[in-house]
Amino acid sequence: MSITFHIPGPLRAFTAGLSRVEIASSPATLRDALENLCAAFPGIRDRIVNEEGQVREHINVFVGNEDVRYTGGLATPVSAGAEILIIPAISGGGGNGRKTGLKLNFDGGCR
Repeated sequence: MSITFHIPGPLRAFTAGLSRVEIASSPATLRDALENLCAAFPGIRDRIVNEEGQVREHINVFVGNEDVRYTGGLATPVSAGAEILIIPAISGGGGNGRKTGLKLNFDGGCR
């Protein structure tokens, strides 16, 4: 059975525009799964992992609903049929120092 990677918009240039990439193999760990992805799309490697081979600080990876930072990192087990989400961190704000007029509620809403 295959596994599926969900590719975010900023990284789709490295997967021929694909938002989903299915890997036919059944890797045991996230490291194995990423190696398969990078073998198929070599340009994506440097966007996901750093020079030491670890997931970049600004990249979040989930196997199913679990953040791999809390499940073993690259050693996180991957089961057949797993879905792996790659999500770049989002940061920033208005950038020009002006107030936007929005106030954040603690429940995540804006007013």
